[in-house]
Amino acid sequence: MKKTISLLLCFVMALLLMTSCGQSGGTQSGSTAAPTSGNDAASGTPEEITILYPGEESDRMTSFLNGEFAERMLQDLNMKVNVIFVPWDQYWDKKSIMLGSQEPIDLYWDGLVDLGQFVNKKEAQPLDELIEQYGQDMLKVLPMEHIQGGVIDGKIYGIPSAYSPSSAMFQQVCLRQDLLEAVDMTEISTPEDLKEFATRAMDKFPNIKGAGDPILMPLTRYFSEQPAHNIGAGYLAFFNEETKEVFSYYESETFQNVAKFNREMTLAGLYPDEMTTNYNERDSRVQSGNYLWVEGSLGKETEIVDAVRANAPDAVMKNYLLAPEKPKYITAAGGEVICIPYSAPNPAGTMKWLNWLYSSQENYLFAIYGVEGKDYEIVDGRINRLIGDELFYEWMFRNKNYQLFSAEADEEYIETYQAWDDGAIYSPIFGFAYKDENVKELELNLKEIEKQFEAIRSGFVDFDSEYPKAVEALKAAGIDEYIADLQRQVDEFMAS
Repeated sequence: MKKTISLLLCFVMALLLMTSCGQSGGTQSGSTAAPTSGNDAASGTPEEITILYPGEESDRMTSFLNGEFAERMLQDLNMKVNVIFVPWDQYWDKKSIMLGSQEPIDLYWDGLVDLGQFVNKKEAQPLDELIEQYGQDMLKVLPMEHIQGGVIDGKIYGIPSAYSPSSAMFQQVCLRQDLLEAVDMTEISTPEDLKEFATRAMDKFPNIKGAGDPILMPLTRYFSEQPAHNIGAGYLAFFNEETKEVFSYYESETFQNVAKFNREMTLAGLYPDEMTTNYNERDSRVQSGNYLWVEGSLGKETEIVDAVRANAPDAVMKNYLLAPEKPKYITAAGGEVICIPYSAPNPAGTMKWLNWLYSSQENYLFAIYGVEGKDYEIVDGRINRLIGDELFYEWMFRNKNYQLFSAEADEEYIETYQAWDDGAIYSPIFGFAYKDENVKELELNLKEIEKQFEAIRSGFVDFDSEYPKAVEALKAAGIDEYIADLQRQVDEFMAS
C-alpha cells in the first residue's frame, strides 16, 4: 500500500513539473518573450482586460486585434485584450448602461470635461496606487503635471490621454478646403464667411448637402465679447475667463446670437435636418464626402482626411479658428480622458496595458498604425498609411513625444502645430472638475430641460417663439441655484 501511494505521489509530482515547464515555454515559434514593467509575460495563464471603445470595427481592425495585436499582447504582457465596439451615436448611452449595471469593463474613454460626473456616479476609481505600481514608464511621456488635469479632491480619477497643444480646444472649424478654393474663397474667419462658403458650394456641387455640424463652440468664441468656456454638465454653465464668474450659457446674449445665426442657416437651406436630429453622427457625415464642415480641434484635419477621401478622393481638410485675433486659453489637459471604473475586473492589468502603450514609440506606433511595412511606412521621418482602415484612434492617445506627421503635412503646418500654445493663457480653473453631489436631482432636471435648447441652438426651430419658453423652464428647474453652487466651487478652487 505504501509503495502504491509513493508511486502515485511521484506520478503527480512529475505531472506538475511537466505542466509547469509547458507553461513557462509558451512563446510563439521563432519569437522571444519581452516582459515589460516586471510582468513575467512567459508564465501562467494570460490575464485579461476589456476595453469599451467608440466607433465601428473595420475589417483590418478585426484581423489586427485577432492576429498581430493578440500575439504581441501575449508576448509582451501575457495578456488578452478584448475590445467592445459601440457605434458613435450609441456610445454614451450604452456606456452609461453598461457601467451602471456593473458589466465587466476595465477601461473606457470620454471627454475630460465630464470627469467630475463620472466620479460622482462612481464610474471612475482612483488611479494613484495603480500608476505608482504599474505606470512608471507612462509618466516619462505623460508627465505628472499633465496627469494632474485628471485630479479631483487630491486623487487621480482619470488619465488625460492626449498630450499635445490644446489651447482653444474645440473652438475651431474643420472644413473642405478643396471646395472652399473651388468656389473662389481662400480662408474663413467669421460666421458670415461660413454662410457664404455653404451658399456657393451648394450652388456649384449637387452632391453637397450643407454643413455637417452647427459648431456651437467655434460660434460661441466668435460671438462672445469676453472669453468663456463650458464647465459643469453639458452646456448649462460657462466660466468667464476675465470676470471669473460662472453664468447660465443659455440665458446669455452669446447663446442668443449663436442660435439666431444657426436659424438663419437653417432657413437658408444650408443646415440639413439630420444635423440636429442625429447630432452625434456629425463626424461620419463629413466623412461621407457630402458635407462641408465639422467642429475642429488642432490636428483634426489630419485625423479625418483619409476617411473623407474614401468617399471624396480629392478632398483637402483644413482647420480654421474663428475670430483668430482673440486670445487662446488652455482650459484643460487636452480633451480626452481614460478611466477605469470601480467594476473593472482587472485594474492592475489595465494600467499595465496603458503603461505598455506609452512605454516606447515602437509600441505607440504599433497600436495606432499597425504593422510597419503592412499598415504603414516611415519615409524621411514622416508616416504614410498603406491602408484606409483605422486601428486605435491616434487622437485618443496622441503624444507629442511620439507623434509623427503625415507626408503631406507641409513645414508651415508642422511649425504652426508645434507653436500653437505659444502665448496661450492658462485658465485660472485649469484642472477644475465640478462635483454635483449637492445638486444631483437638480442637475438631472436641468439636463432634461437642456434638450429643449438643442433644437434652438442648432436653428432647427423658431427662435422667437421657442426660446422664451425654454428659458422659463430652465428657471423653474433651478438654473440659478445650479450656477450658484458652481460659482462656490470655482471660488474655492481658485482660492486653494
